[in-house]
Amino acid sequence: MKFKTISKEDLETMSFDDIAYVILKEKNKKMKISDIFRIICDELNLGDAAFESQIGDFFALISTEKRFIQLEKGYIDLRENHTSEININEIEDDSEDEVIDEDKDESDSTDEDENNNYYDDIDDMDDDGPDDDLKDLVIVDEEYGDESDL
Repeated sequence: MKFKTISKEDLETMSFDDIAYVILKEKNKKMKISDIFRIICDELNLGDAAFESQIGDFFALISTEKRFIQLEKGYIDLRENHTSEININEIEDDSEDEVIDEDKDESDSTDEDENNNYYDDIDDMDDDGPDDDLKDLVIVDEEYGDESDL
């Protein structure tokens, strides 16, 4: 469907995101959101006041519409024109490059305390000597009841 071949009556029944899709499909290149909305307003004879008052709503609509992708510097394009490649090897290389500073003083941490995992602390406690594991163990003989009966 070509944008210029769509009748004004049909344009008036279409949603802004559908019109933007047709424009981007026809142009086959990225465009600024404001330029697309300017074309829509001009074709529908909405004027500058409508442009000014509705550009924010148009941006929100395009931002949430899955057919579009936001690019840098205010440009958008059709998602179908862009592929996302994930190179697993690069991700693995990046994770190997991370260095953990084990000698860091605990008093230096501020926000890190909130990010600590409870189970990591328990694992650290398990690093004590083997004798420490049983030092607080209390054996209760069932014949005598609990400790208060002794």
